[in-house]
Amino acid sequence: MVRDKLLSRSLRLLCLSIVIPILYGQQQVAASEKTSSPVPTPKEVLPQNQLPGIEAPKLPPLGDPDLYLPLEEDLPPEATQITRLVIKLSERRVYVYQAAQVLNSYPIAIGKVGWETPTGNFEVIQKLQDPAWEHPWTGEIIPPGPNNPLGDRWIGFWTNGKNYIGFHGTTAEELVGQAVSHGCIRMLNKDVRDLFEKVAIGTPVIVQP
Repeated sequence: MVRDKLLSRSLRLLCLSIVIPILYGQQQVAASEKTSSPVPTPKEVLPQNQLPGIEAPKLPPLGDPDLYLPLEEDLPPEATQITRLVIKLSERRVYVYQAAQVLNSYPIAIGKVGWETPTGNFEVIQKLQDPAWEHPWTGEIIPPGPNNPLGDRWIGFWTNGKNYIGFHGTTAEELVGQAVSHGCIRMLNKDVRDLFEKVAIGTPVIVQP
């Protein structure tokens, strides 16, 4: 019995004498690798891919993109109310939508034969208060004022780089509701002022037949 206990103890000691050098050797190898070929950290890599003086952008945590999206209260009021404008040429009206709800609508004059208002999907690209107007054939400039054919508000939504089409007021309000313009959407002056306050640059404008 005593002999068996001594034999068992000697075997355990032998096992430990084998395991300890192996573990020690692994630690030495790991330490050697760590000192000889360090793995570059992100801080060491980033400066090679960055311009001097520009910090790397901070990315939002996964699953939390709202940190980098504008809050609704940070947007202008009109941007949170108006989702699109829909012009229905056959009805001679423009409808102001918030999602599926019609907030308001206004009577309009549209392009006459040969100068039809283009149909399609556009967006507000320009807003001007008290605009000047250039006569398309004579080049005469009409300054802002009571005689300006554009009235005192302009909301542009189409251009080919030379000519522009948009909503504007008029000096001949009795013609609103007819096809009399050169493609533009004429409105009653009080109506275009109201619309001007509601829309923002980028508001979708859908023109339907």
